[in-house]
Amino acid sequence: MQDLADKWALITGASSGIGEEYARQFAALGMNLIIAARREDRLNALAAELQDRYSVTVAVLPVDLLADGQPAGLLEQVRQLGHPVEVLINNAGFGILSRVSQTEPAQASEMIALNIKVLATLTYELLPDLLARGSGTVINIASVAAFQPIVYMPVYAATKAFVLHFSESLWAEVRDRGVHVLAVCPGPTKSEFFDLAGMNGWYTKLSHTPADVVGATLRAMKRKKNFTVVGWLNRLVAVSPRVTARRVVIKLSERIMRPDRG
Repeated sequence: MQDLADKWALITGASSGIGEEYARQFAALGMNLIIAARREDRLNALAAELQDRYSVTVAVLPVDLLADGQPAGLLEQVRQLGHPVEVLINNAGFGILSRVSQTEPAQASEMIALNIKVLATLTYELLPDLLARGSGTVINIASVAAFQPIVYMPVYAATKAFVLHFSESLWAEVRDRGVHVLAVCPGPTKSEFFDLAGMNGWYTKLSHTPADVVGATLRAMKRKKNFTVVGWLNRLVAVSPRVTARRVVIKLSERIMRPDRG
């Protein structure tokens, strides 16, 4: 893996969970950061901590990526800073656990916009700069859900399948030009995701931490992998649709993911 010290990373969804952990660990590698999310107070607190601990520079860009004019506005702010982005981490995204009759169509549309449109736009806008320099990394956060349909989370699983396939296709196209594109596929992770998705209490002893996700990312970067699945159990889950009838996989998903399962 290339030396990242004194270079710049742009991280979306950096105010908590996996995004915050990326900020911490990449700052520990000596990277300067541009951190973006809606909650400005959390971003400012994180920036102050990382600058004091690691003597790096952290630029805070408060932004709602679902607002009108986004993500074009974020890109303009990044360019005004004048720092070439060496690592782009597309972490912003969300999911919802819900029966179709109880799902707000607007929420489904917002999920598609954030998980797919924003991620693809930021990637397409910034990737040419990396290619022109012949170096850099794009890290797109997918999910173990990308490998199969998920009953009661159909839009989320479908958006993450897009992220996985999109990232792998770009990896193949740019891998010989000094640029690395990586899809990271976590499973259940101890973060705010579950609460925001309406999945309170879904943590288990097998859930991993944001630090596990970033650790897997760094190992995959060293090996120039096209994707990485976090955790051995999740790797089994990812493989299962290849060796099991899809109907069986879907029915199992229905039983496990049922919103009123208790």
